[in-house]
Amino acid sequence: MHESGRQDAIKIWRTAVQAVSSETLVRQSLFVDGNTLIINNQRIRLVDVGHIEIVGAGKAGAGMARGVEQVFDDLPDSITWSGWINVPDDCVDKLDRIVLHSARPAGVNEPTQAGVDGTVEIMRRVSRLKPNDICITLLSGGGSALLPAPIHGVSLADKLAVTKLLSSSGASIQELNTVRSGISAVKVGGLARACSAENLVTLIISDVIGDPLDIIASGPTLQPSLHERADPLEVLLRFDPDLSQTPRSIVNALRQPVEYDVPRCRGHNHIIGNNHVALCAAEKVARDLGYEVESWGSENAGIASDLGKRLIVRLDELRRVVQNTGRPKCLLAGGETTVQLCDESIRGRGGRNQEVVLSAVVRHPDPTFWRGVSLLSGGTDGEDGPTTSAGAVADEELVAAVHAGRISPERYLRTNNAWPFFNQTGGLLNTGPTHTNVMDVQVGLVRS
Repeated sequence: MHESGRQDAIKIWRTAVQAVSSETLVRQSLFVDGNTLIINNQRIRLVDVGHIEIVGAGKAGAGMARGVEQVFDDLPDSITWSGWINVPDDCVDKLDRIVLHSARPAGVNEPTQAGVDGTVEIMRRVSRLKPNDICITLLSGGGSALLPAPIHGVSLADKLAVTKLLSSSGASIQELNTVRSGISAVKVGGLARACSAENLVTLIISDVIGDPLDIIASGPTLQPSLHERADPLEVLLRFDPDLSQTPRSIVNALRQPVEYDVPRCRGHNHIIGNNHVALCAAEKVARDLGYEVESWGSENAGIASDLGKRLIVRLDELRRVVQNTGRPKCLLAGGETTVQLCDESIRGRGGRNQEVVLSAVVRHPDPTFWRGVSLLSGGTDGEDGPTTSAGAVADEELVAAVHAGRISPERYLRTNNAWPFFNQTGGLLNTGPTHTNVMDVQVGLVRS
């Protein structure tokens, strides 16, 4: 027997999130075997190692740090270790050896002075390491905003201004990170250049489509290749053709020739979790619940409202199949969309996942359409835009409440104000921080 469509959708989504538990992913990837540290297929002899420093940033930082602490209980007593991870305020916890530093408030995905202070401490720690020490970096979604260090001549206020400009113009996460990297002292290999240890190992939970190492947290541990690197000035020109809205300090900085020192350390980067892992888990539990599954994969991008319309159109097509066969269908999708502001002078409260679902409701505001249909979209980090909700879910019950209350979903969509809409209609997906982040997962269900 199925539970309600909404309960099934939430169960499928939660299973996807649990599959990319940051603590579990680290424990599956990191082992201590006597005097050998094993990281995936990489083996590092510990005989001559004096100290291991763990640094990093991201929404999954707390869980990743807990996983490291559990594994490092087996380290030889001769090795000292400590750490510092920049995380959102609601992810701060007391650990034995690793400091979880509050680098920004919950639900505010932009750099702060506290984040700058934490990054300065991280750079200090890695720069004082000895050659035979080891530096382990833990990176996950949100790392770009949580690891800020503007280059000389660029203020944090200027960096925030250009980030706001790009975000409100519909720039992708890749485009945002390209520009932020160009004005950062830590991104694009900055941490690697500061590191004095010969061994720098990075464990990465990817929050970017395709898992590009230079984009995830803006690649702080990479050695950049200039001929392959996107030009941040070119990205800015797409959204600000005459550069009149971009702070002058940033324009001047990006017009300077870029010179990179070669890192002294040997860098090894390991992707230990991504959206594909989450979708595979979601597909398995959906089949266990009796659904036939159609998956759109992990590379869904573009405008959030457009994705919502495409999902509901496909669910309508699947409903006709279900009516003929009697077999329920599950539609899965993963990736990361962007919110395009309808009116730049009015910025409502809501995130891309809530907008995905709201646009589907706008497309079909009749409760009878939603009979047997449910649609959920949620951020695997437990946050969606400037809210503490992970996303939203719509079904016949919610749309009936909208209809009965004579609420206009289109009015909320026109002002990008999805959170108040779902707050009053009971459609918010509230989980709190999940301590992981592999972009978003959408679950659509159709039952007879």
